[in-house]
Amino acid sequence: MRRLPPPRAIGLLACLAGTAALPAGAPRAQEASPVAVPEVDVTGNAERALDPLRGFVARQQITGTKTDTPLIENPQSISVVPRDQIDARQAQTLGEALRYSAGVRVENYGTDSRTDWFQLRGFNAQDVGIFLNGLRYNAGYAGNVYETYGLERYEILRGPTSVLYGQIAPGGLVNQVSRRPTDTPQGEVRLTAGSYGRTQAQGTTSGPLTADGTWSYSLTALGRASQTPVDGMRDDRVFVAPALTWRPDPNTSLTVLGYYQHDETSGNQFLPYDGTVRPTPYGRIGRNRFTGEPDFDRYDRTQYGLGYEFSHRFNNVFSFQQNLRYAHTGIDWQQVYGNGLDTDRRTLKRIGYAADIDVNTFHVDNQLRADFNTGPVSHTVLAGFDYSQVAYRNNQSFANAAGLDVLSPSYGAALPTLSPFNFTRQNTTQYGLYLQDQIRIDRLILIAGLRQDYARADTLNRLDGSNSYQNDDAFTWRAGALYLFDNGLAPYLSYARSFQPQIGTDLRGNTYDPLRGEQYEAGIKFQPVGLRSFVQASAFHLTQRNSLTPDPASTFNNIATGQIRVRGLELEAVAELGAGITLTGSYTYLDPEITRSTVADELGNRPVGVPRNTAGLYAEYTFVTAPKPLSGLTLGLGTRYLGNTTTANANYNVVPSTVLFDATVRYDLAALSERMQGLTLAVNASNLADTRYVSRCTSDTACFYGNRLNVLGSVAYRW
Repeated sequence: MRRLPPPRAIGLLACLAGTAALPAGAPRAQEASPVAVPEVDVTGNAERALDPLRGFVARQQITGTKTDTPLIENPQSISVVPRDQIDARQAQTLGEALRYSAGVRVENYGTDSRTDWFQLRGFNAQDVGIFLNGLRYNAGYAGNVYETYGLERYEILRGPTSVLYGQIAPGGLVNQVSRRPTDTPQGEVRLTAGSYGRTQAQGTTSGPLTADGTWSYSLTALGRASQTPVDGMRDDRVFVAPALTWRPDPNTSLTVLGYYQHDETSGNQFLPYDGTVRPTPYGRIGRNRFTGEPDFDRYDRTQYGLGYEFSHRFNNVFSFQQNLRYAHTGIDWQQVYGNGLDTDRRTLKRIGYAADIDVNTFHVDNQLRADFNTGPVSHTVLAGFDYSQVAYRNNQSFANAAGLDVLSPSYGAALPTLSPFNFTRQNTTQYGLYLQDQIRIDRLILIAGLRQDYARADTLNRLDGSNSYQNDDAFTWRAGALYLFDNGLAPYLSYARSFQPQIGTDLRGNTYDPLRGEQYEAGIKFQPVGLRSFVQASAFHLTQRNSLTPDPASTFNNIATGQIRVRGLELEAVAELGAGITLTGSYTYLDPEITRSTVADELGNRPVGVPRNTAGLYAEYTFVTAPKPLSGLTLGLGTRYLGNTTTANANYNVVPSTVLFDATVRYDLAALSERMQGLTLAVNASNLADTRYVSRCTSDTACFYGNRLNVLGSVAYRW
């Protein structure tokens, strides 16, 4: 199988270095729009959500309102993980970046480089809950992964969010904000090596292209060749993301954003509960065990996208923004995967699988904004129309394959001819109209929004030539209130609804009703005056209706009458305490329950894979006042608790809880010499004790080992 040669990465970084060396002229100072409406800023900051941020603590967000709004002024739980947090822990994936965030259960399938598996408030969110720059990124079954190094920040919006984003799972979404052009020249080149033969070269550069700052650019690239903890599995990647901004005047801006990414890896290992969580008479299956066929298994994915963000302010009241992106994903997937142990308790039954997937997506979001006052009341009104289209082709084949002795494997078994199982062409279209008003009366903040959605799916079964059509529409709304006290406390209340179409039909040809989400939330946010910190606590009651449940009248049919209720409590804090101390911590308690089901044994139980407790604390200390050479040293330590989960909704086994440790050592070489300004050495280790644990089981025949000890060392130069 073809490997991605490291010279490609070196060539990309050479291009970056050449771009950084171009004379761009003096950087332009940030110009204030002559028609900008003055705003009251009770938090005393001038940060903007899309600007590069230095430090662990963000003050602004854009995901929760689609307007640049302080985090403390949004009556809904929302968190920001900025670039400096990502770099401090050398996070390589979304899961690694969000490990210490509340309400999020990440890395549910352990070592899996195909997609980012995660839950928000107990609900799976990877299929429809990943966005890129405010537009939907993932396309359901065809899981995409956007390179973390290409991002400026992650924004986590918890709870139903359909009013602004259409079809969504009730737990919320994660918005990935990509790097973009800057007003001042800056950049980085980083070389990384680590566990499992990882070698990685990456770099980013941005700044003005013209002396007056009318044109500015950004270019980010990465090349990687790596193995994984599973024998024979690769994790190779090439990534390039250019961006260009044109500002012809202070009121108009156009930013063009593109990306290309190619991955070569393999599918995850499906292991049985017996042999992983519970030992067999022969012991446990090794964490490095590959259960496929080396000459057959592969997961090659190519994805690219091109879009833009356009904004224009007409006058003191009205402004317009349009975000648009076209994207393509192609996946060539072959895998032999496990299907439970045979009667001898050591032979893994296996299935051969192949999928040829092709996805083309188009998304556009149009927003008209009005800022005005009615007496003592200020309004920010946002009226929007968004449209999306997804053309999806999936050709799948299956066949039973020869078993594998997982304790003493012998590969090279002949594979039978795979039989077509599912060959579909599906076009889905969604468009929605939404209206939102952010109201401010002195220190009282109110928010109200409503939306009407229309969704259509046209599915052609190419195996039998049949067509099926599905039309859904939904009205959703939300409301919230928050009060800003002088001491930095901000209590709030909110209510929100969501919807998510369920594609497919029952045995009678009837389409399923959409999933409906409803949430009541109360919380308090705290941003102490004079301290760079942000603390929030929230309690919520979240319900999802119309979950699929077995049809009592037919063993092979499902009906949309199920209901899941999740009550929860979330605590999260991030703080730069001064004297070189930074803290990031969270605790999540969930009380999930199946409240409606046609299966009596499921009622009152937890849904599969949902933990009750999750917690994490990460701290760093920098020797800022120590004499040289200690003054350049930073030490970090983190601990994570992952609560136990279940393998099924009824008659389940338990996947035990675990505690993991992470560590960081970072050294700024400028402490040794001024000539080394900008050079940094870093070593990061996750799962420091190499603790053996199972991250999740979706059934007794599909369990997944958690991530092993992973050590990354890097040298970086920033300017």
